[in-house]
Amino acid sequence: MISRYFPILTWSRNYTRDTFVNDAVAAVIVTIMLIPQSLAYALLAGLPPEVGLYASIAPLLLYTLFGTSMTLAVGPVAVASLMTTAAIGNLVAQGTPEYLGAAILLALLSGLMLLTMGLARLGFMANFLSHPVISGFITASGLIIALSQLKHILGVSASGHNLVELIQDIGAQVSNINGPTFVIGATTLAFLYWVRGNLKPLLVRIGLSEKLAGSLAKTGPVLAVIVTTSVVWIFSLEAQGVAIVGHIPSGLPTPTLPEFDASLWKQLALPALLISVVGYVETVSVAQTLAAKRRQRIDPDQELIALGAANIGSSISGGFPVTGGFSRSVVNHDAGAQTPAAGAYTAIAIALATVFLTPLLHYLPKATLAATIMVAVLSLVDLGAIKKIWTYSKSDFSAMLATILVTLGFGVELGIATGVSLSLMLYLYRTSRPHHAIVGQVPGTEHFRNVLRHDVVLTRGVLSVRIDESLYFPNARFLEDTINDEVAKDPSLKHVVLMCSAVNYIDASALESLEMIDQRLQDNGLKLHLSEVKGPVMDRLQKSHFLSDLSGEIFLHQYEATCRLNPVKPPPD
Repeated sequence: MISRYFPILTWSRNYTRDTFVNDAVAAVIVTIMLIPQSLAYALLAGLPPEVGLYASIAPLLLYTLFGTSMTLAVGPVAVASLMTTAAIGNLVAQGTPEYLGAAILLALLSGLMLLTMGLARLGFMANFLSHPVISGFITASGLIIALSQLKHILGVSASGHNLVELIQDIGAQVSNINGPTFVIGATTLAFLYWVRGNLKPLLVRIGLSEKLAGSLAKTGPVLAVIVTTSVVWIFSLEAQGVAIVGHIPSGLPTPTLPEFDASLWKQLALPALLISVVGYVETVSVAQTLAAKRRQRIDPDQELIALGAANIGSSISGGFPVTGGFSRSVVNHDAGAQTPAAGAYTAIAIALATVFLTPLLHYLPKATLAATIMVAVLSLVDLGAIKKIWTYSKSDFSAMLATILVTLGFGVELGIATGVSLSLMLYLYRTSRPHHAIVGQVPGTEHFRNVLRHDVVLTRGVLSVRIDESLYFPNARFLEDTINDEVAKDPSLKHVVLMCSAVNYIDASALESLEMIDQRLQDNGLKLHLSEVKGPVMDRLQKSHFLSDLSGEIFLHQYEATCRLNPVKPPPD
C-alpha cells in the first residue's frame, strides 16, 4: 500500500550501477540545459534570477520520491511563469518582497490543490481541458511570452499582460532601442535558432555519434551564456546601457512557509487552480508520451500527488509554481535517464551551481536570457494545428480560436477560462441533440443500419430507432420529441424499438422520459421495446419500476426484436 504513494520503493529495488551511470550522465546534460532556463523563466515571471534555481532543486528531489514517470523533469516552465506574473502582477509591484512572497504563496496553493486532488483521485478533471483548447492556449501564450521578451532584446522598458498592451508599449519605445543590447539579443537569437536545427547534423557529419551530437547540441544556451557574459564583462557594456542580471546570492535558501494573509490567499485561489490544472495537463501529456516510447506506464492520480509535492517543495524553498517541462523531459529521456533518480542528481548539481557558480553570472545580459525564452516558447506555437482542427471539427475550432483570441487580447486567465467554458457548452449542446437513426435490416444479414446510408428493409408496423449517445438530462426531452415526431409520420405503426447499443448510461431524468414515452405510446395503442441494452444500463433499470411497467419487451438483439414483432417480408419481384 505504501509503495503506491512512494513509487521509489518499487523502482529502487532494481537500481544497479549501470542505471546509476545512465541517470548521472542524463543529469549532467539536463543540468547544463536547466541552469540558463531556470534563470530565464524566473526573469519571465518577474522574479530575481536565483528564484529560478531555487525552484529547480526541491521539486526535483520530491518528484523522485513521488513520481511515476521514469524520465519526467519538473521545474519552471514558460507557461507557468507567464501565468504566475499574470496572477500577481496586478496585485503587487514587481521587484518588491511582496511580489516574491505572492509567487511563493502561489506555488504553495497550487501544490496543496494538486495534492488534495491526487489524494481524492480526481485526475479525470483534467479531461475537461480539451486538446484544441490546450493547443490554442499554449500557442497564444507562446506568442505573448515571445513578444514580452522583445523588450529585453531591444533594451527598452515595456509592460503588458496581453498582445495589445505589449505591442502598444513596445511600439512607443522603438526610438529608445539600445544598440549593444540589440546586437547581443539578435545575435544570440539567431545563434540559438541555428543550433536548434543545424548543430546536431553538422556534428554527425564530422564523425560524432547521434547520441553525442544530440547532447552537445543541447549546450547551445550555455555557450551563449558564456560568450555574451564574457563580452559584456570585457567591453564593460553595462556602462553602455546593457541590462545584466547583476548580483545573484550564493548559497541555498532557508526553508520557510509564506505568511498567512487571508485576503491574498483568496485573491490567488483561482489563479492557483488554473495553474494547477494547466500544469497537470501538460505534465501528464509529456509523461504519457515519453512513457509510451519505452512501453512504460504512469499513474495519473499519483502524478497529481507528485506534482503537488513538487510545488509545495518549491514554495518552502523560495520558488514559484513548477510543472513537468516538455523540452527538458525530452532531453532527459534522450540522454538515457532510467529512473526519477536522474532528477535527484540534477537537483544536486543545480544546488552546487547555486552555491559556487552564481558569482560568474553577474554580467549575464538579460537579452541572452530573453533570447533563450523566445527560442524555447516559439517551438510551442503550432499554427498548423489551427488549420487541422478547422478541417476536422468546426466546433472544436471555435473553442480553440476563442481561446487564442481571448488569451491574446485579455490575458491568460480569461483565455483558458473561456476555452474551458466554451468546450463544456459545446459538449452539452452536442449531447443534448444526439445523433439518431431510423434503422432497417441489411438484406440477407442480421445487421441493422441507417436507412439514409444503406439499402435496408424496414419491418412493417415497427419503428426501430438507434440513439447514439448516453441518455441524460440535457437530451431527455430531445428523445421524447424524436419518438413523437417519428410516430406521427406513420399511423400504421404498432411497435417502437429503441436500439440501445450506443447507450452507456441512463440517468433519472432520461428514465422519467422513457416512462413518459411508454405511457404516450400505450395511450395510442403502441408498445415500446428496448434492444441491445448493455449490462450496466440493465442493472440500473432493474432497480426501478420501469421494466415491470414497460408495455413491450427487452430484446438481446435487434434481429430478435424484428423476428418476434413482425418477420421481414421482402418486396415482390
